[in-house]
Amino acid sequence: MERMVRVFWGPRKETPQELAGRWKAMLHALPDLLPEASCAPTGQPWTWTRHHTSGRPTELRPDEADLAAALQEDHDSPQTSDGAGLSLSSGGEQGWEISISGRGGGESEYVTQAVVLKVASPDDAEVPEAALLALIADIWEPDFGEATDDELLDTLEDRAGFDYTLSHVSVGRLGYLSARRAALAPAGVGVAAEELRGAGVLLDIAPPGDIEAVVDAYVRLRDAGALEPLPRPMNRTCL
Repeated sequence: MERMVRVFWGPRKETPQELAGRWKAMLHALPDLLPEASCAPTGQPWTWTRHHTSGRPTELRPDEADLAAALQEDHDSPQTSDGAGLSLSSGGEQGWEISISGRGGGESEYVTQAVVLKVASPDDAEVPEAALLALIADIWEPDFGEATDDELLDTLEDRAGFDYTLSHVSVGRLGYLSARRAALAPAGVGVAAEELRGAGVLLDIAPPGDIEAVVDAYVRLRDAGALEPLPRPMNRTCL
């Protein structure tokens, strides 16, 4: 089974060194939440596989110097138009694999910035989605985020008109809303699990498998304005 935890935000200028600090904090916290997703000994830092636009994958250690160098390399690449990003993966125990990609530091008025974590696990495994979303949202201070999967996204598209190509905002089993979005959320939609940096709110919307509850929450949040897309051209990081 593959699950996704992802967050999005608008323009926010940051240097590769600043981005490296966020990446380091995230990568150093993941082993405690997903210990099965690497073959590294318990308590030892992971070595990640870095995937490039062209060429063979390389190894990347999650220390700030190596991360900053990799991000600077991407920033300076002629294939990069804005910001800097990485695409990493790690394989562990049988059936476990994670990949994480992200791009930040950009100032484009038309390209949303994002971090997306994908977790492949055995069907009966427990994945701490709430803790993962809280971690990533706290570190990256996004506009919105969610814990979801392809089936759930397809259902929202088919039954509720969700369309990511139009920069629509969505929520899954869990949702993260920045402060202004959370202020628009109607009462009774999800449970506010905790407040995070920047007064954002993590919403516990439905347990795995309860697609009806997610569709209902999505429609109610959308109709209340809490899922309004950022304006185009984007002139701010969050709603």
